[in-house]
Amino acid sequence: MEQERIERINTLYHKSQSVGLTEEEKAEQQRLRQEYVASIRESLRGNLNQISIQEKDGTITNLGEKYGKRE
Repeated sequence: MEQERIERINTLYHKSQSVGLTEEEKAEQQRLRQEYVASIRESLRGNLNQISIQEKDGTITNLGEKYGKRE
């Protein structure tokens, strides 16, 4: 997620705590938060898809291939 969007989320949060938000700003805040959570999930899923474990018998299991790469 772009840094300017994260800064906008923070700006809207601070404004909501001090003076409140308009309905348009509340909708924007909700949309930006959803985008942020989606980007975190995508990043985490990408990291988890790269994990391989070595079994007791010495074989390597790629967890991304075993449990599916949701894209």
